[in-house]
Amino acid sequence: MTSVAVVICAYTQLRWGDLQDSVESARRQPEAPEVVVVIDHEPELFARARARWPELLVVENAEDRGLSGARNTGVASTEADVVAFLDDDATADADWLGHMLAALEDPQVVGVGGHATPSWPTTTGSGPYVGELLWIVGCSYTGLPEVAGDVRNVIGASMAFRRESILRAGGFRSGIGRVGNQPLGCEETELCIRIAAIQPGARIRHEPRSNVSHRVSPDRVTMRYLLRRSYYEGISKAVLSRRVGTGDALSSESTYLTRVIPRAVLRELRHVGRGGLGRAGAVVASVVTTIAGYAVGRVLGGVVVAAPAPQPVRQPIGTP
Repeated sequence: MTSVAVVICAYTQLRWGDLQDSVESARRQPEAPEVVVVIDHEPELFARARARWPELLVVENAEDRGLSGARNTGVASTEADVVAFLDDDATADADWLGHMLAALEDPQVVGVGGHATPSWPTTTGSGPYVGELLWIVGCSYTGLPEVAGDVRNVIGASMAFRRESILRAGGFRSGIGRVGNQPLGCEETELCIRIAAIQPGARIRHEPRSNVSHRVSPDRVTMRYLLRRSYYEGISKAVLSRRVGTGDALSSESTYLTRVIPRAVLRELRHVGRGGLGRAGAVVASVVTTIAGYAVGRVLGGVVVAAPAPQPVRQPIGTP
């Protein structure tokens, strides 16, 4: 029987309610996984989590501050055959883990990612986000495969790997990915690319039946956040390109930019009277800002983390 652990990383008490929902959804999985809660350099949150779950393994991030270090600490804290990762603001469906473990029954499959459905704030709706932009809030977006299949990388909110494959690849790399509330990313993409390079024939699988509900806070449904997140995505892609090469780093993005995005803009422009112009503008603004971030990242290289995001012009938000 395959043993499995679920690692949940947290860094702020502002998500305390979300963290409790996330942990309890992991504990309710029929497979009865070991649940590991990793607190990222926040002593008060660590004490609070230890008191809330004395029966679980609650540990402090033993590496550099950031999601990569916290995930590595979680991997090092368990000896389970499979390590699944669930965001601290994501709640897993009852069959979430079962679908991922079923995909891993194939010995060539070393990693699997699921589907993340946005849970929008009730008062602000979905803001400027069409389906093609849901990656900005960490959710599955239009352009991803709609059926199970092999992919380059998984989505970080919901994923699982063979622990041995993570260790062989050297774990998640620091210097890339989210640190606190700075909206960098691509740490799971970089790991997937390294695993594929180290293990010829290894497959990364997308399993859309494995679903989580990913909460979107009100501050993330604004044009300001859309532009900030897009800019830092460009920064992250630049860092990724420097580490693994442009071909691997941008292989999926080229299809997204040349096929998915143009269709989204044309579709929204056909609905100008129903907010389509604003939504089309949001798509274009996201792409332009991402490209700008990528350009800055390529120029600045190792100091991109300190690069400030552009301040957006305040304007009305189109609602899908």
